[in-house]
Amino acid sequence: MSLIQYYGTGKRKTSIARIFLRPGKGDIALFVNKKSRPFTEYFHLDSHKYTIKQPLLLTETENKFDIFMRVNGGGVRGQTEAIRLGIARALIEFNKELKPILKGAGLLTRDARIKERKKYGCLLYTSPSPRDRQK
Repeated sequence: MSLIQYYGTGKRKTSIARIFLRPGKGDIALFVNKKSRPFTEYFHLDSHKYTIKQPLLLTETENKFDIFMRVNGGGVRGQTEAIRLGIARALIEFNKELKPILKGAGLLTRDARIKERKKYGCLLYTSPSPRDRQK
């Protein structure tokens, strides 16, 4: 028996999302740092839920797939955007004709902005202590 599934990886800041789309009725399974979490409790803001489901809404495939998500690293906002990119890439693996729709909405662009490392000796990152202030 072969399992039909479509895979997509999404990244944002330090978050990595691995997405598996399987034919089904729209169930969502979420694993955060190898622990199962309820989707609606973990992503409690409506804006996060909308961001995650945006590729499915645009392509009208929201009730055609069960979604299995594994997410590691980062904060909740970075994870939602990583999941969105992963779902969009998995949908392209499912049907290549969806690519112009997703690309037009900007869902296939990986946002590469990450936090810049701190440099030693740079005073921009340190606040002046009271003893360093001159009177």
